[in-house]
Amino acid sequence: MGIKYIFASILLASVLLFSASVMAGSESGFYVGGSIGQATVKDKGQTPNNEDFDFTEEDAGYKIFAGFNFGIIPLIDLAVEGSYVDFGKPSGTAADGSTVEIDLVGWDAFGLAALTFGPFSVFGKVGLLSWDSDVNFDGNTGSDSGSDSAYGLGAKFILGPIALRAEYEYFDVNELDDLYMVSAGLSYTF
Repeated sequence: MGIKYIFASILLASVLLFSASVMAGSESGFYVGGSIGQATVKDKGQTPNNEDFDFTEEDAGYKIFAGFNFGIIPLIDLAVEGSYVDFGKPSGTAADGSTVEIDLVGWDAFGLAALTFGPFSVFGKVGLLSWDSDVNFDGNTGSDSGSDSAYGLGAKFILGPIALRAEYEYFDVNELDDLYMVSAGLSYTF
């Protein structure tokens, strides 16, 4: 009977603590963080020799972000977040043997909405990316810039003021067929 009583007490305490943290929502406050991951660039076009090419390359990327969380509604968190994103320098070879390298960076701003279940949270975000790119196509260079929509999904595990994050972000850059980034990182809430 003693071990059953201890087990039942631990289970009851866990349920009560989890329920209280679910109803409280996350802490409101300013947060900063960083993530590293893999960026993928996909594009189709023509070489200077009028040959079709299909560019699908990946490179390591990172982002540094800051935001403010409004954790005042039970189960639901709302936040605003901005970040600097470096998508790396994906490079590859076109069908005609030409080398292609894209250097892409940007600043983004998002609105986030999250469902919080105790220390675990899932979130979605919608925003804009202001980007700059430098393209080197077999020695011929060019630059471009613009602002386009961005979307993301993620999950985080909260350990006090520190949160572990995993995200998938899609950037709808008009000049490219696809640009997305998968990343993992940490944030700290003040």
